[in-house]
Amino acid sequence: MFGGQVIPPSKSPHLRKSGSRPVVFDLDKEEGNVEMEGLLHSTGSNDLKIASLPITTAAIMPSPILLWRFKVLLFFLWGFICCKIGWDSVMRMSVNLRDLFLYEAFLYYNPLLLVTMMVWLWGVNLWVFAQSTISYAKIFDLDQNHLTHREIWKVATWMTIIVPTSMTAYLYLYSHGEVSLAASQPVLLYCAVSLVLIFPFDIFYLSSRYYLLRTLWRIVFPLQAITFADFFVADILTSMSKVFSDLERSVCRMVHRQVATIAWFEADSVCGSHSIGIPIALVLPYIFRLFQCLRQYKDTKEKTTLFNALKYSTAVPVIFLSALKYHVLLDSWTNFYRPLWLLSGVINSLYSFYWDVTRDWDLSCFTRIFKYNKPSLCSYLLHGRKWVYFWVIGSNFILRLAWTYKLSAHLRHNYLTVFTITALEMIRRFQWVFFRVENEWNKMSSKSNLQLSEISSEEDKLLAPNDHNV
Repeated sequence: MFGGQVIPPSKSPHLRKSGSRPVVFDLDKEEGNVEMEGLLHSTGSNDLKIASLPITTAAIMPSPILLWRFKVLLFFLWGFICCKIGWDSVMRMSVNLRDLFLYEAFLYYNPLLLVTMMVWLWGVNLWVFAQSTISYAKIFDLDQNHLTHREIWKVATWMTIIVPTSMTAYLYLYSHGEVSLAASQPVLLYCAVSLVLIFPFDIFYLSSRYYLLRTLWRIVFPLQAITFADFFVADILTSMSKVFSDLERSVCRMVHRQVATIAWFEADSVCGSHSIGIPIALVLPYIFRLFQCLRQYKDTKEKTTLFNALKYSTAVPVIFLSALKYHVLLDSWTNFYRPLWLLSGVINSLYSFYWDVTRDWDLSCFTRIFKYNKPSLCSYLLHGRKWVYFWVIGSNFILRLAWTYKLSAHLRHNYLTVFTITALEMIRRFQWVFFRVENEWNKMSSKSNLQLSEISSEEDKLLAPNDHNV
């Protein structure tokens, strides 16, 4: 009678589900225990059914590593196809027009290729920050929805696919006589990029796009207090001044319908090599940064910001003295303006190098940026190694000198050399980011530690025993 198996009536709420174990009821126990036991058996049965689903799905879906390898294989296959089609298209052109053909193609796609490269390098920066103890989200005042290095690399991957594909289509169509279709390729690409940036709907990382556009607006119009993100992005834009110069000429030719024509090669044309818009586009990032320094001096009254403003002002003579070659006599350029251009270039390079090492970086002790939270080969090779400092200082000095070449408007026709130097400047800026962000993190940590020590000292004073005579 007691402890026996009881079959409940058909309308009982304690009926077990099909496939579950028999339920044993003790008639001497309360009804609440019976309900709880039935609920446990029902939940266990559901868990068994749910747990059986991933087993079947796992048997169908391939492993993530296999999917990743397949994607990499497709990526390299696509790259090989683009290179093959592009090379065949260039070889179809006559020898006399081949160099001009490549020069124009590089002009339209060089800016976006360099931007793509910078996005890849920024993803590497974020990956290193994520591995170390430096909170870059706190430094840049980012919210919880900020992009991680994986999302940055995803964006860079799509840019790497789209930009060379458009360039390959341009080369193929132009070499096969479809000039009008070829001319539409860079126009469509630039329009698509612009639309993605200003798209108002909540897709394509709306909050991050809004953050970028807001920062660019604050850089162009420094009407408020300058934050670290403001002048950090502005410093990166100075390394991309050649990108802005090529963008100006590309948009100019698109507006005047000179894409895939030889009219643009006339030096005196509105979009030619003598255009005043070229040095203006080159100097704008430095002017923006100069105004930021003046704004910082207005807010903080620190004289250091004035010396920093002087550093950016030294780039102005380099740019405009170089542009004078097209507007003065050859003898005047050779005997007077060219030596001034060389002197201003050396002053700008040395001043910028000095500021990088002594102000932007903190090389008083071994950097902690490569000290990762988990053991890593990269951390073992880079953390606490003296060769890292020798490499960073030496390469920064050499690339600072080479950067003057890029700022020179009269050397822009050597497009492959200028492209290489601009890419090397991106790498120099990529190295600069590590030490600049770490220096800012050290400043923030020291300030917070100082505030904590002041608070603790005040608490000690308040809690200290006082002798009072009553």
